[in-house]
Amino acid sequence: MTKFAFGFVVLSTVFAVNAKAQSSSHNEAAKHTAKVLFQREITSLPDVKGQEAKVVLVNLAPGAAASAHRHPQATIGYVLEGEIESIFEGKKYTYKAGDTFWEEPNGLHEQTRNVSKTREAKLLVFFIGAKGTPFLVPEKK
Repeated sequence: MTKFAFGFVVLSTVFAVNAKAQSSSHNEAAKHTAKVLFQREITSLPDVKGQEAKVVLVNLAPGAAASAHRHPQATIGYVLEGEIESIFEGKKYTYKAGDTFWEEPNGLHEQTRNVSKTREAKLLVFFIGAKGTPFLVPEKK
């Protein structure tokens, strides 16, 4: 019940907090953006006290792909628009508008790309983890 209550709190409370997506090049930054929509320390639920929740809006331009990266926090994704292909921990996944997914912390995203060459893809991503932890860490080459 605590996880449900926490999820309800996260989903029902959205504040606008701007942040730039981390990227390895200026060209890549123009192809996709990420905007933190919600972030707060969790103080009222004992199982997650001191943790932080973030809600991030990710926009992938037509045909754009994010470079290899990891998320140090537990991740819940929801596809708002379009279709994405993700290679996560060596397995290929395809998600369409309305699909949700869960990812354990620190898993390797070898690639996340917008399947469409003509339409933008949008994801709403929820992160839960240690306060102050970045939501995206580029994979070292």
